[in-house]
Amino acid sequence: MKDLLFIALQYITPQTLLSRVAGYVAQTKIPWIKNPIMQWFVKRYNVDMSIAAEPDLTQYAHFNDFFTRQLAPGQRPIDADPNAIVCAADGCISQLGDIQHGRIFQAKGQDYSLVELLGGSEGLAEPFKGGSFATIYLSPRDYHRVHMPLTGSLQTMIHIPGDLFSVNDTTATHVPRLFSRNERVVAIFSTDVGPMAVILVGAMIVASIETVWAGLVTPDKRAIRTTHYDKTQEITLQKGAEMGRFKLGSTAIVLFAEDVAKWHDSLTAQSAVMMGQAMGTIANSDR
Repeated sequence: MKDLLFIALQYITPQTLLSRVAGYVAQTKIPWIKNPIMQWFVKRYNVDMSIAAEPDLTQYAHFNDFFTRQLAPGQRPIDADPNAIVCAADGCISQLGDIQHGRIFQAKGQDYSLVELLGGSEGLAEPFKGGSFATIYLSPRDYHRVHMPLTGSLQTMIHIPGDLFSVNDTTATHVPRLFSRNERVVAIFSTDVGPMAVILVGAMIVASIETVWAGLVTPDKRAIRTTHYDKTQEITLQKGAEMGRFKLGSTAIVLFAEDVAKWHDSLTAQSAVMMGQAMGTIANSDR
């Protein structure tokens, strides 16, 4: 009953308005507003500030500055194996596995369309059919920057407006097509082993999504916006490099083509992960 009430509230809450108001508060630089909010947040979610590059909360300009904080050097070493596919973010595995019949597993009884996730483009989806996916949930206490699983050159970025349902186990179980209906930013990269997609999925109270090459990518217009990058705009990011961040967090999804990624057997739903650790290996290192 409690879960059903929570889901019902998701549908009737003014998601966009609430998120934009939260975004405004998160940007305030007024000390008597921002400092108590950050102190409450650290206590409420047991945030470990000892691993932050700046552990003093009062030094952050505003809540978003704190939320997207850098980690101290050496806190997230990148796996040195050249064949390792590294985790894109701190958090826990929501699901991972194979993309079957153009569908991605969300939770028991729920899946969603690969084509819909990528903004309705059959052409963008085609290389990933039969491939692999990993969905990583970032909790409020986690480090909220997203990094590159492999070295790649940016080919396409798509901003897809949508809903702003909360993202957690309850909504994943009860909200159909959760990840393909929420607002999201899709980045398609070319790598030495084929195409790779990194998708940043928004959620309720997520004020914005940023990438390192475009900055804020949440425009006002409610229309899909696609940007293609060519050699005159070449953007290549190394494995482990930051590619984006959430101002208030949600979920990162990574996609690979068929027979590219072999996920480690030790990783299952709810496995805790850290950015930089090996999630799997390149299935055919001779590619």
